[in-house]
Amino acid sequence: MTTRHRASAATAIVGLVIAGAHFIGAASAHADDPTAPPGTEPSAAPPVAIDSNSPGLKMPQGGVLAAPKVLDIAEVVEDLGGEQRRQETNQTVMMALQAEVLFPEDSDVLNAQASARIQAIGQEINQQKATRVRVFGFTDDQGSYEHGKVLSKKRADSVQRELAKTVTNPSVMFDIRGYSEDYPIADNKTEEGRKKNRRVEITFPRGAS
Repeated sequence: MTTRHRASAATAIVGLVIAGAHFIGAASAHADDPTAPPGTEPSAAPPVAIDSNSPGLKMPQGGVLAAPKVLDIAEVVEDLGGEQRRQETNQTVMMALQAEVLFPEDSDVLNAQASARIQAIGQEINQQKATRVRVFGFTDDQGSYEHGKVLSKKRADSVQRELAKTVTNPSVMFDIRGYSEDYPIADNKTEEGRKKNRRVEITFPRGAS
C-alpha cells in the first residue's frame, strides 16, 4: 500500500500488552456476533520460559520474578486528516478507512473515489500472499445501536465485494462483521472523534520476510 494520497503523516510506536485471544475467519463469512474484540489477537511469540533458579539472573536475596508478559509493538501511521490509518505489527497489517472517504452519509454505496483506495489495499494483500482477510465496519454512537449494527455490516460487505475484485487468490477467506458503535478509537463527544469512529478496517497477515 503506497502513501501517495497523504499530505503528511505522523508516526507513533505503540506498545500493547496482549492477552490470549484468537482470530476467527471463514470463507466469505458473514458472522455478526463478535467472538473477540478486534485487534486484540496476539502477534508476538509466547514469552520464553525462564528458570528463576538460573545463576545468570543474579536475583537479589528474596527476589522473585514477575509473571512474563508479551509486549507487542505496533507502528501506526495516519494521514494528516485521519482519512486513512495504517497499523502494523510483526505479523499483521490493518488499514482503517474513514466512512466519509468511502460512502455518502448514512449509505453503504461506495462513492467514485472509494475504488482506488480499496484496490490499492487489495494489491498489497496480493503482494503479502494473504489467505485470510477480515473486513470490520464501525459507526459512531449517534442514532440507534441496531441501525449502526446494520449499517456497519452493510458497509463492510460493500468494501469486501470491491476488495474481491482485486484480490487474485480465489481461496482467500474473508471474515466480515459489523460492530456498530462498539470499539471506538476516539471520543464520540466531538465530531472529530465521531468521524474517526465511522470507519471500515481491513486486516490481513504480513507475508514472510
